[in-house]
Amino acid sequence: MEIRTLRPGVDELPVVAEVIALYDAVGWTVYTRDAAALQAAIRGSHLVIIAHDGDRLVGLARTLSDGATICYLQDILVHPAAQGCGVGRLLLDRALELSADLRQFVLLTDDDDAQRALYRSAGLVRSDSTGLHAYLRP
Repeated sequence: MEIRTLRPGVDELPVVAEVIALYDAVGWTVYTRDAAALQAAIRGSHLVIIAHDGDRLVGLARTLSDGATICYLQDILVHPAAQGCGVGRLLLDRALELSADLRQFVLLTDDDDAQRALYRSAGLVRSDSTGLHAYLRP
């Protein structure tokens, strides 16, 4: 398993077809309905962390950050065939490592048992246990 950290605008990003295939595989079709928007989102990210198993893209995480105080983990996804093999943890650990000097690390996610277990095992806590609250536009 190869994990690479890419800086949009500096490093070559994955081929958009590979990215669309990965997002489709995990059922995130709202992203893949507009390939140009997904490509723009990837290019506009602070960092893109990818996992390859041979020639196959099996995981991707992307962050949005000011590089000084806060990092948002926007997406973290692992191909179903590679889930349960530690790929998600490798991506998350890399994102946490690269933002360790920042004051805040934020992740909004679905309320799924497996996801909660992963994030808790990495030392993340739910915002409602910290006095912080998230406000979202539905």
